[in-house]
Amino acid sequence: MKQVLEKLRGLLKENDTIVVGTSGGPDSMCLVDLLLKLKDELNLKIVIAHVNHKLRIQSEEEKDFVKGFAEEHGLPFEYMEIKEYSHDNLESEARQKRYDFFKKIVNRYRAKYLMTAHHGDDLVETILMRLVRGSSLKGYSGFKEIVKLNTYKIVRPLISVTKEEILEYMEDNHLKYYVDQSNFSMDYTRNRYRSVVLPFLKEENSNVHLKFLKFSQELNEVNTFFDKYINKILDDIKINGEYNIKKLLKHGDFLARKIIENELSLIYVNDLFLIGDKHTEQIMKLIKSDKSNASVNLPNGYVAIKTYNRFKIEHNKEWQTFSYVLEGDEVKIPSGKIRVIKKSASKSNYVIKLCSEDIKLPIIVRSRRNGDKMIVKRMKGTKKVKDIFIDEKVPMYKRDIFPIVTDSDNNILWLPGVKKSKFDVESSGFCDIILQYEEEK
Repeated sequence: MKQVLEKLRGLLKENDTIVVGTSGGPDSMCLVDLLLKLKDELNLKIVIAHVNHKLRIQSEEEKDFVKGFAEEHGLPFEYMEIKEYSHDNLESEARQKRYDFFKKIVNRYRAKYLMTAHHGDDLVETILMRLVRGSSLKGYSGFKEIVKLNTYKIVRPLISVTKEEILEYMEDNHLKYYVDQSNFSMDYTRNRYRSVVLPFLKEENSNVHLKFLKFSQELNEVNTFFDKYINKILDDIKINGEYNIKKLLKHGDFLARKIIENELSLIYVNDLFLIGDKHTEQIMKLIKSDKSNASVNLPNGYVAIKTYNRFKIEHNKEWQTFSYVLEGDEVKIPSGKIRVIKKSASKSNYVIKLCSEDIKLPIIVRSRRNGDKMIVKRMKGTKKVKDIFIDEKVPMYKRDIFPIVTDSDNNILWLPGVKKSKFDVESSGFCDIILQYEEEK
């Protein structure tokens, strides 16, 4: 850890204030201990910021441990408890709330730095996951050691050391910490990389984390170069938030993709893992299509819209939280359309047959709501729509714009293309309403 300590000594100045994201695990407690070694030397003010995610039994015990540690060392302790989660993507929401809290504490203390304990193994895992999933140039680089924001910097001092080195340091210095048992569950993607792929790579090269760090730094430099070049040509191809498609494509497909990736990285700055290369390709296909007016739905309620020779990406709340009454022969929705048809022999989940006497008209097509439940056909009791989406592997980016078909009493009749409810009429039964879902490709 000597190199980390020297790096911190070179970075920090006298009287600096640092907010440290402290979970109570070995990584964050290692970082705090290193900073304590410099506290008196540089007259540092170290603020301990702890977030209780309320997801594990040990959460309260860990909070008490971190608070006690802060009090023992005379450090300010700031605490936030996440009482509920509103989205299916728990990891994304928890991260967003955590960093919003950190930002608030940084501003309160007018801190110069926010430090987190991400280490070299974390970087390897992040890069590997994004390579396999698909991402942008910026996404493939993982995360930076130092990120400059408006009034402060996010610093990850442990990026050049491994988890093993951290644990050795904790043991050598007889430091107490807590272990999150969920880190060993193979149900989580990152844990599978950590337990299976990473050990193999370390057998090939014990310093593989440094190779990945260099790879990350190289990609960041390339990305910075592209950003500078793109900014030089943006004035010619982007006016009032809209791109001129002809001028964009004039620069070739490669640079056009990089410009789109750059736009997406600015929009999803805190949620890069939501964006993959498939989204860039969808937008490329959109702007090259012969359609004068078309759109592509993106994660978190964003939509890429093409209008003749222009396209833009914007957040459309109306499309993210929509509700339409089925009055005519069809209703247009973000993911396609639902049509009333006269007959169908299809038994797929893309067609549902209903009897108007069993439901309360009119039929509503809306986006999902917290707590949505339905009685799935041939199943006893209700099931949460959230759990159905998970079981049926509905992509995360589709869930906010997924159509929920209900009657006027809010009974969920149908999840088009996924599940039908008990209200679906069997082939031999009487039905006077037949609906068909046509998904936008």
